[in-house]
Amino acid sequence: MTTIATLGSHCALQVLKGAKDEGLKTLLVCEKKRESLYRRFGFIDKLVLVDSFLDILDSKYSKILEKNDTVLIPHGTLIAQMSTEQIESIKAPIFGNKWILRWESDRNLKEKLMLEANLDVPKSIPNPKNIKRLTIAKRHGAAGGKGYFLTSSEKDYIKKRNYLIKTGLIKGDKDLYLQEYVMGVLAYLQFFYSPLKDELEFFGVDKRHESDIEGLARIPSQQQMGMDYISSFNVIGNSPMVLRESLLDAVYGMGERFVKASKRLVKPGMNGPFCIEGVYDQDGKFWTFEFSARIVAGTNIYMDGSPYSTLLYDVPMSMGRRIAREVKTATKQKKLDKITT
Repeated sequence: MTTIATLGSHCALQVLKGAKDEGLKTLLVCEKKRESLYRRFGFIDKLVLVDSFLDILDSKYSKILEKNDTVLIPHGTLIAQMSTEQIESIKAPIFGNKWILRWESDRNLKEKLMLEANLDVPKSIPNPKNIKRLTIAKRHGAAGGKGYFLTSSEKDYIKKRNYLIKTGLIKGDKDLYLQEYVMGVLAYLQFFYSPLKDELEFFGVDKRHESDIEGLARIPSQQQMGMDYISSFNVIGNSPMVLRESLLDAVYGMGERFVKASKRLVKPGMNGPFCIEGVYDQDGKFWTFEFSARIVAGTNIYMDGSPYSTLLYDVPMSMGRRIAREVKTATKQKKLDKITT
């Protein structure tokens, strides 16, 4: 029987609970420092304890994954802790397209794919000298918002960049990507594409809570102006969101264009869960500033299903369970190679 495996972080509980709900075996690669947390949950069949997640690159642990007939579910921690070369070297079958994770980790490739999908993308700024309006500086990879900052001039950018260098978060300008800041309502659109059915499913929407930019908003402007403080966008948690129904047709359109574009640019394309991330402006236009080419932590708020997955399934369907169902179906049809890389 196929075993669903993942790293002990991010959305591991949702993934493994969903696998158990679908009758599959579960395996967690767990850092020793978090063993006591994951021992609490009976739906985890096997814990593989490691000093670091990088240990799974060693032959000892790859043999364990192979022996247990695992399919490894990637999430943000995998991208944050490994280089794209290391991810691509993993021998165990990875659910989805491990090659597209390179495009997620590189801001320039990410922008190329979003534009190929004909999404509305805020203008990128190639040089700090060209900063003329409110701009957001972002680190490459799955940083969870940590080290992001707002700036409106080259002088202010240099001050904040130097602070990040001093704290060790970045080495220099090449570690930052500049993009014009669009104001509006943040929305993170969760999708699942099944290559087995050639069908796109819209699974839910979440809003992210970021520290300490949210805390800063509670401080009166008089006090803010007197502060010498660099705010950040470190994601702390997520909350559910429901869109106006009139927006849904455009949502499906964005997801379908993204799937088609990914097939053209990075074969075999965008298989499984992904997230288109952006902001609705005052006219209800969606500006896409990011995508995540795998399950996102915002799906954790829908472990019993979302308002949108309820429209598609008669049982509580989390994204983790949807992944497990796809693996189970592919195994029965002997098409596991169509949904893994």
